[in-house]
Amino acid sequence: MTQPLAVAPSSSRTAATPGTAADRTAAPGPAGSAAATLGTAGLVTVLLGAFLPMLDFFIVNVALPTIDHDLAAGPAVLELVAAGYGIAFAVLLVLGGRLGDTYGRRRLFVVGAAAFALTSLACGLAPGAWSLVAARAAQGASAALLIPQVLGTITAATEGARRGRALSVYGAVGGISVVIGQVLGGMLVAADLFGTGWRSVFLLNVPFALLAVVLAVRYVPESKAPRAARIDVPGTVLLTAALVSLLIPLMEGRAAGWPLWSWVLLALFPVLAVAFGVVERRAERRGDTPLVPPSLLRIPEMRRGLGIALPYFAGFGGFMFVIAVALQQGLHLGPVAAGWALVPMAVGYFSASLAGPRLISRWGSRVLSAGAVVQAAGLATLALTVTADWAHFSPLRMAPGVALAGIGQGLIGTPLFRVVLAKVPAARAGVGSGVLATGQQSSLALGVATLGTLYLSLSPSLGLDRALVLCLGIQLLGSFTILYLTTRLPRSIG
Repeated sequence: MTQPLAVAPSSSRTAATPGTAADRTAAPGPAGSAAATLGTAGLVTVLLGAFLPMLDFFIVNVALPTIDHDLAAGPAVLELVAAGYGIAFAVLLVLGGRLGDTYGRRRLFVVGAAAFALTSLACGLAPGAWSLVAARAAQGASAALLIPQVLGTITAATEGARRGRALSVYGAVGGISVVIGQVLGGMLVAADLFGTGWRSVFLLNVPFALLAVVLAVRYVPESKAPRAARIDVPGTVLLTAALVSLLIPLMEGRAAGWPLWSWVLLALFPVLAVAFGVVERRAERRGDTPLVPPSLLRIPEMRRGLGIALPYFAGFGGFMFVIAVALQQGLHLGPVAAGWALVPMAVGYFSASLAGPRLISRWGSRVLSAGAVVQAAGLATLALTVTADWAHFSPLRMAPGVALAGIGQGLIGTPLFRVVLAKVPAARAGVGSGVLATGQQSSLALGVATLGTLYLSLSPSLGLDRALVLCLGIQLLGSFTILYLTTRLPRSIG
């Protein structure tokens, strides 16, 4: 059971509104606060808010060559266009969750969505490469305000089976947005709508983000932690420094030729990570509210779920990057064709996601174990296809492997959010969601940086096919790791 939900009083939310009963808030309770629930329209709204930032993490990849041509950016600056968003997104997510807990999740959702619209407009109108880098970093920061409120609202304003279904749909949205990002980005750049070229990739966000603002005011209930906690400044600074020291050199080191600063930052990462842990434990012992409460990580479901999330999302992010590069460099496909080659994965992922809630109700955590096995089978099939006849490798030949991988990923990703957040109290929904989202985005970035760097470094000497098979083999080991970790989960998933 979750703790009672504390929601801010609001006359506009307690008044009757058109729609289904599930979309209306309940009458005020004795304490004067509304026992708010998240209805269907509210769920669609917050999922729209989640879809846009996730989509934007990948949609820009296929536009980078055009951006380079138009703005004369160069490889290092192009890396920053992609990395600046991901780094700002990852390092500020936990803080975004804490702000939602303190000031209200709907309020921060509205602020985040409005900021995302504004920063997307700034990206689309950027006159030069460095102004685009700055706008992308700001866009990542606004996404960090937005995303934790989605998971926080779902966790705080739903219960039981409805929460499970909502978290399953959230997991499906996250996976589908990655594949759609690759396809849609290529289509928008190729279409060159109204002569906007790559700029349409960013401008597309503006009307949808503003729509999310309007719908949130009407359909999303307000919720916050019962007692406002002060912002943990030392914890925020140390977590930001630790993630920056890890992600910047991994993302930028290869393009810059691995200079001394990249090795210094990597050496600082474990020191900063340990310091962060020490500061957080001391803060909780004093009775303060740390940014990442160690007691939250002592919840078995969260701790074990986060352990699965690292290899899962790192493998997912690395796979999407490596296969896209292999298709464009090895098969010389254009961005649109390379994106469409991943459609079987999207179909497999979405089909597994739709079946996921029903399978989880019957089989519990065995679904994740089955997903790890199916994902491993897909990766092995794809590796064998590459090895057998690289000269005739094509999107049609790779379809069985990527479809199997997509089904496996859907069976893992769909229940994973339920596992991590199942026992998180409603009062800590924002910070718990922020921790999960930070793990997700950091792992995606880590997968792109490590497997992407490995592939790009080895392909000139080993060849594109052997480098791809090596990366697929590493991801296969990740699947076996996930399989082992799923056996440590409780059989029943809340």
